[in-house]
Amino acid sequence: MNANQNVNVDMNVGTNVDVTVVGAGPVGLVLAAELALSGATVQVLERRAEPDEATKAMAINVPTAEALDRRGLLPAAEQVQREVLERVGSFARVADEQPSGGREQPPGGDEQPPGGGGRPRTARFTGHFAGMVLAADLVDESDPDLAAHAAVAGAQMVPQRELEALLAEHVARLGVRVRRGVEVTALEDTGDGVLVGTTAGPLRTGWLVGCDGGHSTVRRLAGIGFPGTDPEFTGYLAVADIADPSMLVNGWAWSPEGVYRYGPQPGRVVTLEFDGPPDGLPHARRRPRGGTPMAPVTLEELQTSLRRVSGTGVTLTGLRGAATRWTDNARQAAAYCSGRVLLAGDAAHVHPPFGGQGLNLGVGDAMNLGWKLGAVVTGWAPEGLLDTYDAERRPLGAWVLDWTRAQVGVMRGDAKSAALREVVADLLSTRAGTTYAVKKISGVTQHIDLPGDHPLIGRFVPDLWLRDGSRLVDHGHGGGFLLLDRTPDGTFARLAAGRAGRVRSVTDDHAAPAGVLVRPDGVVVWATDTPDTAAVTGLEAALHRWTGAPSSSPEHGPAA
Repeated sequence: MNANQNVNVDMNVGTNVDVTVVGAGPVGLVLAAELALSGATVQVLERRAEPDEATKAMAINVPTAEALDRRGLLPAAEQVQREVLERVGSFARVADEQPSGGREQPPGGDEQPPGGGGRPRTARFTGHFAGMVLAADLVDESDPDLAAHAAVAGAQMVPQRELEALLAEHVARLGVRVRRGVEVTALEDTGDGVLVGTTAGPLRTGWLVGCDGGHSTVRRLAGIGFPGTDPEFTGYLAVADIADPSMLVNGWAWSPEGVYRYGPQPGRVVTLEFDGPPDGLPHARRRPRGGTPMAPVTLEELQTSLRRVSGTGVTLTGLRGAATRWTDNARQAAAYCSGRVLLAGDAAHVHPPFGGQGLNLGVGDAMNLGWKLGAVVTGWAPEGLLDTYDAERRPLGAWVLDWTRAQVGVMRGDAKSAALREVVADLLSTRAGTTYAVKKISGVTQHIDLPGDHPLIGRFVPDLWLRDGSRLVDHGHGGGFLLLDRTPDGTFARLAAGRAGRVRSVTDDHAAPAGVLVRPDGVVVWATDTPDTAAVTGLEAALHRWTGAPSSSPEHGPAA
């Protein structure tokens, strides 16, 4: 028992479920949904009585959009983007009438993806690197990695608040219970389950997953270390009512005091001050900031920061929703799994929120963990399956931390960083430089080191269109593995027949590749262009490694 706290189990309090997820943000909701689809019983505990209204990430990357797509949520996400673009477009039209310091263009348009393919798409959402906006017209859309993931282009400008609402409806349809106003106070891993003390009473659960943010209570109570680098700046993000917005430059702007951004939607402001973290954190600056890391951001605090970094007397008259305060604290949990306690999202890693990388990294954690833990709970998991969660997600988390640390180095206000910023800006003004950065930010180059020499293995499944006009992912809304079989006699599908409750076979005669096996999280674990003996052997090995032994009936897992 951590912190010498004992949990007395009262089976009449709480729910004896397979998995308890702590945290009802996007990561916790995605994880709960994947667990429910796998057949596990799951509940979500959230300390907040109401959904978080704070302004956070403005967009999602390709793997996150494709995760929504795989579960049939793409139309809802596309509708969110249309509504956001209306707001952004309104702001852009007003901004056109004001002096601009390099306003970034909102994504839009109705171009068709290269080669057609049945789905209209908007111009690419590019993002920025260290405040340097990436020009959409410099992106090489013929790049194979980008062209292979075009179907979700109309569903990437999805703010975190709207994403959370969309996911809340999703888990409700799946029957997942979200218990709000409940805080975890103690935990004990008993080897065959976890005893959890909460403000609503004690409960027993088979597994406990902390998706409860950077200040994770679950991580602390489990005694999991959180090494990393200390912060050197404080940032603010808010949507505010501004009395005199013409005083601000539209887009990103630097000053000796820091960096700020105005836009791309009306009233949205970001500030960064490189003079230490807020009071209450290690190495906090001596000058009072007006709030501790956990205290709500006040209108006066935000206005003071914006005036300081912009060098103007701009006046804020109100906040629309809660503002957020953040730093460049960059840390990664020493372990993502400790017995029957696991971590995902910000509980496992924190870093500056440039480009919404934290949201996307966390959703990726949830998609990776959900089906694996579900397989363990429902009894068909191959040996060592859960160990692959940490092994696969830790390298990507470490990369994101370094990607954001690099941006901090470029964004500082000192002369050396300013000189470096000019060099990076020159590189990003080229077609190759912009395309490289967009590919990294969008997540299309993410790769897991898996056995096999086909170029699709270890990558997220691309837009595989079928003869009937559907895509492969359209057949996986209920979770589970997808096996694409383009052999004339259904050779590959027959190999998976004994796993009908875990693998859904989709036959097609359209084109190469001849066969693809896709995990529930969208990762390709086997692929071939030729239906030969080697391909059959490779598929048998992949099925054994990832889907377990065949069974005579689909006792476990999602229906085929």
